[in-house]
Formats: sequence, structure tokens, C-alpha cells
Amino acid sequence: MKPRDKRKGLIVVNTGEGKGKSSSAFGMAFRAAGWGMKVCVIQFIKGKWKTGEQKAAEKFDNIEWHAPGDGFTWDTKNRSQDIRTSREIWELCKEKVRSEAFDLLIWDEINYCTGYGWISGEEIAKFLTEEKPAWMHVILTGRNAASEVIEVAHTVTEMGKVKHAFDQGIKATQGIEF
Repeated sequence: MKPRDKRKGLIVVNTGEGKGKSSSAFGMAFRAAGWGMKVCVIQFIKGKWKTGEQKAAEKFDNIEWHAPGDGFTWDTKNRSQDIRTSREIWELCKEKVRSEAFDLLIWDEINYCTGYGWISGEEIAKFLTEEKPAWMHVILTGRNAASEVIEVAHTVTEMGKVKHAFDQGIKATQGIEF
């Protein structure tokens, strides 16, 4: 693995209506961990849900996982609480970047927060361009990525839905969606 002073840190955005945004990011997390990189995953939405990827990450000493979210906020009953929680999680993201303890950070589902107007794309883009160390990788996932974030990213992938089991009445499937 290249030492930090010889590495170009990337900003990667996985967005769009299709499945696979978080799954792709977690694949990169396990790839990086396999190379000995320190990884930090911070989830904005999933909260107390137990997921297979979180259980797998527990087997790695070099992956730190945070899921402090309140749950699936599109069914929110308390918008002000969702905003407050998202802002607190955003502060955790900034803290982890500033610590310089990690080679790769995943901000899972942060794009939903910009889509809802809880954190501005301009604020995220400014932080990434002004404070992210040059060697650090950051992956942002979720629908509705802000144009400002897309502009500063090195790689942007838009997942497009062709067909999804949910549309056929099949609920989230263990091992596939969580």
C-alpha cells in the first residue's frame, strides 16, 4: 500500500434511484481493510437496524462502524429530531476526518440529508475541499447527491433502477438489502 504522502485521496459519490449505492461503498471498505487501511463507516439513516455488513465489519480490527441514525426518515414523525440527528452525525464525520486516523471514510446515506435540505451540499463540498487531507478517501452514498458534492468528487456513479423486488411486494431481504 502506498504511504499517505504518496497517495491521492479520492472523493467518490454513489447516487441514483437504483440499488447498490451502499453495497458498493461497503465493498470498497472491505477491499481497503484487506490492504490494511483504517476504515470508518458512518451511517446517517439506518440507525438501530442490524445489518450483515456491520456484522462482517466486526471481524476486522481496522474497521470502525457508527450507526447513530434515527431510522428511515422518509417515514419521519419528527422532522426537527431528524435534522438534529443528521447535524450531530455530520459533526462526527468532520471529527473523524480531522482526526486523520482513517484512510477511508464512508458517509453512508448522507446524500439523503442534502436532498431533504438538512445539510447543504455547499457545506459538505467546502469541508471536503478545504479540510479533507489530500491522501484520505471519502465515499458518500444515497439518492439525490448535491450538485456541489458531485462537482468536487473524482468519481460519481449513478445507480439506475431497471427493476426492484420491492415493486413486486417483496420486502427487504436479509443478506441482500441488509
